[in-house]
Amino acid sequence: MPSFDIVSELDLQEVDNAVNNVRKEVETRYDFRGVITEMEFNRKTKVISLVTGDDMKIRAIRDMLISHFVRRKVDPKSMEFGEPEKTSRGQLKQEIKLHDGIDKDNARKLVKLIKDSKLKVQAAIQDEQVRITGKQIDDLQAVIALLKNANFELPLQYVNMKK
Repeated sequence: MPSFDIVSELDLQEVDNAVNNVRKEVETRYDFRGVITEMEFNRKTKVISLVTGDDMKIRAIRDMLISHFVRRKVDPKSMEFGEPEKTSRGQLKQEIKLHDGIDKDNARKLVKLIKDSKLKVQAAIQDEQVRITGKQIDDLQAVIALLKNANFELPLQYVNMKK
């Protein structure tokens, strides 16, 4: 029976490249002159830590991160921006969490959406992915079209299509 997997994966190397490019851009921008800006990406916890001068600079870095993620073909939906907090040196710090994988709640929402569509497919949650099986490939393609139009809050990829 034909099947495919719905996953939400991040290319950590591309995320690292985007963070490094933003770091270089901050060093050359005039509005960041004289302002200490620190940006660090932790691959294990999948968190980008940001410390900079004020709220305007945090918004500028957020916009730069989003544009560099798009250039690197990493979906910006995978970023969750935390609230900016004041530091002891009078600066602001913010943590940006990166989502990798489909958690149980979102997997249940996906399965419910697919079952409500009345397509003749089966959806099964497997760890951090959802496997879709059906008798016809057309049904599987209809599921992909349905999910693309659903505008889900996670970036979704469709892999391992087997006929």
